[in-house]
Amino acid sequence: MRSLRDFAAGVGFFLQGFGWVARNGRWWAFGLIPALIAFAVYVVALILLGRHATDVADLLTPFADTWGWRKLFRTLVGIALFLGGLALAVLTFAALTLAIGEPFYERLSAAADPLEQEIEQPWWRTLPRSIRDSLVTLCYVLLFTVPLFVLGFVPVVGQTVVPVLGAAVSGFFLTVELTTIALERRGIARKERFRLLRANLPVALGFGVAVFLLFLVPFVAVVAMPAAVAGAALLIRTRVSPPPTP
Repeated sequence: MRSLRDFAAGVGFFLQGFGWVARNGRWWAFGLIPALIAFAVYVVALILLGRHATDVADLLTPFADTWGWRKLFRTLVGIALFLGGLALAVLTFAALTLAIGEPFYERLSAAADPLEQEIEQPWWRTLPRSIRDSLVTLCYVLLFTVPLFVLGFVPVVGQTVVPVLGAAVSGFFLTVELTTIALERRGIARKERFRLLRANLPVALGFGVAVFLLFLVPFVAVVAMPAAVAGAALLIRTRVSPPPTP
């Protein structure tokens, strides 16, 4: 029961993020700019992938040249490639948006989560580290999602258990990305950030799964991005709240 309450509390922090940006409309308006840029990049990339998915499938499946049903097989492979690209876009949208708009989102996070003692560093130092941390997080994501993608083709399990596990994995790593700014402002390094979120796993999952499901809806991710950053800051301030590191 406690885990369910914590999961619901995590969802509640995302909703609190919407409430915060509703009360601070200028932050929401400016937060749309980086999100729109990232959204445009992904739209172009997905359109190109959709147009050439079958060609890529042909290159990846030369062993099927002699199969009588090779067209159907390669069409299915092409669909799987596009769906995989779409899932990857959802998982990396937050990271790319935060990288594009890092100076702004740092200010948004600071407004939602004011600190008496803050570890301040110039953005040209934090940006390379944030990109490196995002790449490390992406490797962890692929470590989980690639096996889940393969299991998705298993009857029954692929249509029931795998989507739930996929949403949980994606949600946790979205929380990792979105809480990065609030935790970096406290001087918390990547390994410690993972440890803190694992220690508060139900809350982290509730927040991240809610974000993940909403980000699946086209363009909604753009509108919800400022609220997700604000909600992540409130989550850290209220539930995790590690002390600043000197």
